Amino acid sequence: MPSSGHRLRDVEHHPLLAENDNYDSSSSSSSEADVADRVWFIRDGCGMICAVMTWLLVVYADFVVTFVMLLPSKDFWYSVVNGVLFNCLAVLALSSHLRTMLTDPGAVPKGNATKEHVESLQLKPGEVIYKCPKCCCIKPERAHHCSICKRCIRKMDHHCPWVNNCVGEKNQRFFVLFTMYIALSSVHALILCGLQFISCVRGQWTECSDFSPPVTVILLILLCLEGLLFFTFTAVMFGTQIHSICNDETEIERLKSEKPTWERRLRWEGMRSVFGGPPSLLWMNPFVGFRLGRPQTRPRKGGPEFSV
Repeated sequence: MPSSGHRLRDVEHHPLLAENDNYDSSSSSSSEADVADRVWFIRDGCGMICAVMTWLLVVYADFVVTFVMLLPSKDFWYSVVNGVLFNCLAVLALSSHLRTMLTDPGAVPKGNATKEHVESLQLKPGEVIYKCPKCCCIKPERAHHCSICKRCIRKMDHHCPWVNNCVGEKNQRFFVLFTMYIALSSVHALILCGLQFISCVRGQWTECSDFSPPVTVILLILLCLEGLLFFTFTAVMFGTQIHSICNDETEIERLKSEKPTWERRLRWEGMRSVFGGPPSLLWMNPFVGFRLGRPQTRPRKGGPEFSV
């Protein structure tokens, strides 16, 4: 039985490709192991600008924390402990951002809705499959088409311009880690800003920074605003993602009020399915499973992504 009306309409009004269709599926004939070895990247102008802005804002925060607040401090261990902690959070946040941006979110191979491929599936009589009319692929259950990635994404939650990618089945854990580490680093920066303001007021703004008092005030105020905005956004997104994982329901499914036809993995089972394995510190590590992508020189057609 079809799981939702829009998929049924896709089948009714857009039948599977026949042998004489002109769609070129040769560029999508790679195996899933071959795809896993390549780096995924979306060439979207807005997304690339947002991703660069994210990195620049984190670098700015690190600059203010390190050179405005910590290095001028006379308390050596205060500077060392907070410097190491903040920079570790920043590195983990940016690493999670990269993994989210450069990981295939679960894209369905394009152009596989051919008659030959359907026959090779050996479907049972009366069994229904769905075809996406936009990327001409056989659409798995819970997959949705992204108009920016130009692909159907398994368990697509949403497309986030700040990571220039969809959040889906294969990169959701990295997006959760990104929001968590940005929220933690924002809280840390706000606490340091508060302590710095108190220190500067008590010292009459004479020795609290290597910069002039007006410049110091401007830099600290901008960092406070950035920290408040980043913390609010990422904390809300982190809570939303954890709620979705624990209820085994993506944001798109929630907004469309789709009735689940799949067996839900609730709470810890859902967390294990996203982060992998039993609860451990490895869940917090964005470097788990990292490997360099294999160079790919064959041109890809019909999509905004490329592989390297």
